[in-house]
Amino acid sequence: MYEDAYRVPFTLTRQPPAYRLRNDGDEPVHGVAVIIHGASALAANNPVKLQPGEELEVTIDAQYRTPSSLVVVRWFRPNAVEYLWRADL
Repeated sequence: MYEDAYRVPFTLTRQPPAYRLRNDGDEPVHGVAVIIHGASALAANNPVKLQPGEELEVTIDAQYRTPSSLVVVRWFRPNAVEYLWRADL
C-alpha cells in the first residue's frame, strides 16, 4: 500500500551553533528528534511535539562538523507513520 507523496513539513534555519527546525506543515507532528551523522556533537533533545508554526532549536558544536556531516530529523504524523528527513548541515 502506498500513500500519495508527502511534503516534508519542516524548514531548517542554520545559524551555527544554533539550528532551528520549524513545522511549516498544516498538522501537528510528534516524536520530533534531531540526530547528527558525522563528527558533530549535538546538545541532546528529547523528542517533542510541534504544532504548525512551532520551532525546535538545537545547538550543534560547529568545531566538530565535517563536510560530510548530516542532520536527520525523525517524526511521526498524526496517523502514527514514522518519517525521516536528511539534510546537510
